[in-house]
Amino acid sequence: MPPSIASVETFVARYPVTGRFRYLPARGAKSPTRDTVVVRIRDDAGGEGWGQSVPSPTWSYETLESVRTTIDGHLGPALIGIDPADAEAVAGVLNRVIAPSFSTGQPIAKAGIDLALFDLNGRREGRTAAQVWGRKGRREVTLSWTVDAATPAEAEATVAEARSRGFRNFNLKAGRDAAADVAVAAEVRRLAPDAFIWADANGGYDVATARNVARLLADLGLAALEQPLPANHLTGYRELRRDRTLPILMDEGVVSLTDLREFHALGLLDGVAMKVSRCGGLTEAARLTAYLREHGLLFFASGLTDPDVAFAASLQLLGAWDLPHPAALNAPQYLGGSILTTSVAVQGDRALVPNGPGLGVEVDVARLAGLA
Repeated sequence: MPPSIASVETFVARYPVTGRFRYLPARGAKSPTRDTVVVRIRDDAGGEGWGQSVPSPTWSYETLESVRTTIDGHLGPALIGIDPADAEAVAGVLNRVIAPSFSTGQPIAKAGIDLALFDLNGRREGRTAAQVWGRKGRREVTLSWTVDAATPAEAEATVAEARSRGFRNFNLKAGRDAAADVAVAAEVRRLAPDAFIWADANGGYDVATARNVARLLADLGLAALEQPLPANHLTGYRELRRDRTLPILMDEGVVSLTDLREFHALGLLDGVAMKVSRCGGLTEAARLTAYLREHGLLFFASGLTDPDVAFAASLQLLGAWDLPHPAALNAPQYLGGSILTTSVAVQGDRALVPNGPGLGVEVDVARLAGLA
């Protein structure tokens, strides 16, 4: 008989925040931390796997408390006794216990479960993520530097810091003030004329504003505009994309493959900024990425300031599927601390894909306790 899931445990890991970012606690606050839920799943044959959920209340409706109670009280108990390699059975349980609404229900919580199972199964089979997907993959992923600036002067300081750490490409956080956003973009382009740059508005514009900003960003040579409108403003996306001014990426609105298929069929997007932690983990993220590749859609990548285990999972996906652009994975920029025996290697703006079975990293339980 195949092994079955014997236990699902959660732990809290709080990473020190070392830089200012609007989606993280303010650096000036007392000991600000980026709080995550770490998941360990064990089977009855002695195997184990680790995952990590990265809730972000300023970005989604999931919190540290909701993720942990959902896993401890609902998802975890329902998985006991199931073969961890039976993907269909696992998916059935996750969707039955926490049902979908418009899309996947509580995908950030489910991502921690999915990563732990992916890690457990990969370790049991002795296969890397690339091998699981039948991909050759590559050993490193280029990162971009997040510019979260309100003025050109702030942008100049941010670009200088990025260059001091070996970063050459930039993703801009926009969506607050259109004129300021364009001014910041112009300054970054002036300072980095050859850089790959794109902007993410996080749903902050209306259609008229997005049209104007897209035109001005296109004149500056930016590569794309990510999530210019709220996720549910679908007719607005259709209007904006018809302009063909700048490629339009979706992010928050694409959680499952069903979402992507529908939005693509309706002509609402040119591509997706992939987040492993947003779409319930690596299983669905790989399906989404395969669809992007198959249909010639743009494949960008970002995250939720994902540390350690979640960071490693994103690198596995992006390395295996040959991400063509720098990835906005900014945990190395904003966070300190680690729960890993050996931290993921980042050399300048290059992150090395962990080369081992499962997620390729080892959790140090003592370090995990230290970040509790």
